[in-house]
Amino acid sequence: MFRQILNWRTLLALLAILIVSGTIFYSQYLARKIAREERQKVLQWIDAGKFLINAPIDADITFATTLTTGNKVIPIIETNEKDSILQYINLDTASASRDITYVERKMRAFRSQNHVIEWTDPKNPAIRNRYYYGESSLLNEIRYYPIVQLCIVALFILITLLSLRSSYRSVQNQVWAGMAKETAHQLGTPVSSLEGWMEMLKENPASEKIAHELEKDVDRLRLVSDRFGKIGSTPQLEATELVSQVRNMVDYMRKRAAGRIHFSVHTHGHDQVICLVSPPLFDWVIENLLKNALDSMEGRGSITAEIDTDNRHVYIDITDTGKGISKQHIENVFKPGFTTKKRGWGLGLSLSRRIIKHYHKGEIFVKHSETGKGTTFRIVLKK
Repeated sequence: MFRQILNWRTLLALLAILIVSGTIFYSQYLARKIAREERQKVLQWIDAGKFLINAPIDADITFATTLTTGNKVIPIIETNEKDSILQYINLDTASASRDITYVERKMRAFRSQNHVIEWTDPKNPAIRNRYYYGESSLLNEIRYYPIVQLCIVALFILITLLSLRSSYRSVQNQVWAGMAKETAHQLGTPVSSLEGWMEMLKENPASEKIAHELEKDVDRLRLVSDRFGKIGSTPQLEATELVSQVRNMVDYMRKRAAGRIHFSVHTHGHDQVICLVSPPLFDWVIENLLKNALDSMEGRGSITAEIDTDNRHVYIDITDTGKGISKQHIENVFKPGFTTKKRGWGLGLSLSRRIIKHYHKGEIFVKHSETGKGTTFRIVLKK
């Protein structure tokens, strides 16, 4: 699926490049063609104007009049040899009346857009007029058309990629949920069988101690099965006292920790912290973080769980004095399949983030990590 998305991205990018490139070339061709035609119209307008001024009384001025009055789109400014403004057409007369510098600013803008047309009186070479003209609205629209189309294509690609990403996430979620439920189903049969054998052992007084320990492991398997069974379905959030929840998980891991590992819990003076969570899933997250902390240490060090609150949030920090996480790996620790251990699938932190982010609407991230000194993971939940 990921490769398909990459292929789609490549095809969309190539399609966008072809569309935009073709549009730019064609629009520039049209713009140059229209610019030549507009310059020709300005020259005709100038010739028609001079003809009207110098035409004999009995001359037919119909065509010349049509040319001078027919220009409704191309703005033109006429000046003398000293660049004093003589007349202008197709400019905003209201702006010109309010601002005396309006026409001068337009003239400077026209000078940068098109070459100035100069006319010299054949009877009196001292009389020279200059004509500054701008671009019509049609020419401006053609010049900006590729930009508009580029924005449309970019929006189309963005919407398509977001749709593909949403589809990929939906498929990924279905795979996650399917794997989890299948795991829970597969665990169900041996757990039920173990419960039967455990009841038989309880009937034998000599096996009472073994049955008691076995019952703990069976309860643990049942808990694991229950956790996997909840993946993919909306969990029931309950008002839960988190201090005791975290303490219980720390005590559980303390009994199973090898070597000289010191565990501690700091609550910053809070005896009780109530928050809406799914207890089995929340315990799973804390267990994953504690296991990762244990794995990062070589049988020696300390693990600290801290619980603190403010007016809106609850903060749970799990800190270890292990080997830490390198900077290039911090962004990848929550990605499925990422692991620095020799065994394992690298799903623990990915599942933890899914549980906190999607089911509890909270956050989980690496608050701080330093190679050789340790790591702190932080969970943020709404109070």
